[in-house]
Amino acid sequence: MLAATSWTARLRSGLGALFGRAALDEPLYEALEDALLAADCGVAATRHLLECLRERARRERIAEPQALKRALQEELRVLLEPLEKPLDLTRGKPLVVMIAGVNGSGKTTSIGKLAKWLQAQGKNVLLAAGDTFRAAAREQLAAWGAKNGVAVISQAGGDAAAVVYDAASAARARGIDVLIADTAGRLPTQLHLMEEIRKVKRVLAKALPGAPHEVLLVLDANTGQNALAQVRAFDEALGLTGLVLTKLDGTAKGGVVCAIARERPVPLLFIGVGEGIDDLRPFAAAEFAGALVD
Repeated sequence: MLAATSWTARLRSGLGALFGRAALDEPLYEALEDALLAADCGVAATRHLLECLRERARRERIAEPQALKRALQEELRVLLEPLEKPLDLTRGKPLVVMIAGVNGSGKTTSIGKLAKWLQAQGKNVLLAAGDTFRAAAREQLAAWGAKNGVAVISQAGGDAAAVVYDAASAARARGIDVLIADTAGRLPTQLHLMEEIRKVKRVLAKALPGAPHEVLLVLDANTGQNALAQVRAFDEALGLTGLVLTKLDGTAKGGVVCAIARERPVPLLFIGVGEGIDDLRPFAAAEFAGALVD
């Protein structure tokens, strides 16, 4: 577990405050249900966690709130553990990582942080500015590239598919380890844009056999249960291999990870826990469960 000065101290679920009660009684379970729902754990995950807790309390004869708190942390860890999966950097060279998400989810910022993390793993990185819709998107990605010392492939005009095709060719020619392809933010209901991102994926597959090796969806933790709807829609459209959950520092809605684990368990590869360039880290179920409860 990280020290209290880390991001874990800034995830405001409110769950930990419940266990200062004198007795383990039905009102505590009811308050816990309300708190889990308020943290956006979702109905299915909340029901599952409470059923597991009640059973565990009977089986282990738990009689005081602090012991139930420890049991909740363990049940959360068990629920979230299937989401914990490292990014496999050996699947291809270049490894092609395609990034998707809705507008404002923190996509471009996450790409910059991911590039920094990959460099720390000893990998050289190339970025593809495939967001050809948003004003200044190329400039923002270029700024992150400059900050990391990473080249960015972009075009003044043209469409996203052309950009990523050029980037894939450049990555192969330059012996790049990892190519990260940005795409424009879009809502799942924007059918023409969803078709465009499918085209980007098809073009990457033509440019490099096996690509994209990873299709990651960037989610804003503050959107709560809407994040689960985004996972469903983008997974059906693209076949997601992983998630990046941003803006976890200071949010009260981090429980949406529980809803994802229960209803659409796409691996959560990274979490964004601050604004700094190093504030992207691999998801760890035990650490996250402790942060939710404490």
